[in-house]
Amino acid sequence: MTTVYCTEGGARLDVFLTDETEFTRSHIKNLIDGGRVFIGGVPAFKAGQTVKTGDEVAFDDEAENSDLKPQDIPLHIVYEDDEVAVINKQRGLVVHPGAGNPDGTLVNALMYRYGDALSCMYGAARAGIVHRLDKDTTGLIVVAKTDFAHARLGEQFAAHTVKKLYRAVLDGNLRNDDGVIDAPIGRDKKNRLKMAVAADGRRAVTKYRVLERFKSNCYVEFELCTGRTHQIRVHCAHLGHPVSCDPLYGGNAQKLGVNGQLLHSRTLAFDHPKSGERSEFTAEEPPDFLRVLGVLRARAN
Repeated sequence: MTTVYCTEGGARLDVFLTDETEFTRSHIKNLIDGGRVFIGGVPAFKAGQTVKTGDEVAFDDEAENSDLKPQDIPLHIVYEDDEVAVINKQRGLVVHPGAGNPDGTLVNALMYRYGDALSCMYGAARAGIVHRLDKDTTGLIVVAKTDFAHARLGEQFAAHTVKKLYRAVLDGNLRNDDGVIDAPIGRDKKNRLKMAVAADGRRAVTKYRVLERFKSNCYVEFELCTGRTHQIRVHCAHLGHPVSCDPLYGGNAQKLGVNGQLLHSRTLAFDHPKSGERSEFTAEEPPDFLRVLGVLRARAN
């Protein structure tokens, strides 16, 4: 059984689960029709049922990997205590098992390091996972060690009180030095691997501030006000300035030589689930990201 937490309500059940998982909408509908989807522990038999903020949506999928194994994968631990761990995720590490990634994930690494000392309220395949970062997005992610911490952190993500600042290099230069991108995001109708700005998508809001401008690129800080899949990548591509080296959304990798988008989760702040004290963490961009900045600065001079 896998459970996902709704951070912003209003979507149809089948649309919500399609956006939150790797499954097709028809597969989700089959799960619903088969009585294998639950909202708050109650079976949900209508694909068009509205999911509300704070709902716990669980589904039982036969394809879910039940043979997860601990794997000795290096982790950069920024902070940890009995309730949480904050990890600076490396490029190329998938957060949890899914289609095409049965192992070699952050979950496998967490199982090796912490064993049973992880929250499993959302199933073994997402042990400790409160939120996600894309495979090639680097930076900070918080992990829950207890169900109590998982629930408290989940409430904060749902209420949008978690501070999430990202930094990225973009192709070209944004017109304004700062601004807000308010454009709904949904699954791309032509390519299920992608998301897209769509009139029938879920609201997505991203604030941005240009830190540096170069000849053909800019270095930008982003603050997420919502948490849609690929949100920054989609919004930047929508503006015509995709994240550099992003093969999925059109980022130019030819001149910068990095395998994966130059997007980094730099700052993460939340109220500690046990003490209630505000905790803030910062992780500098990885070496390949800093190397690119150095190259761009040299070219600009």
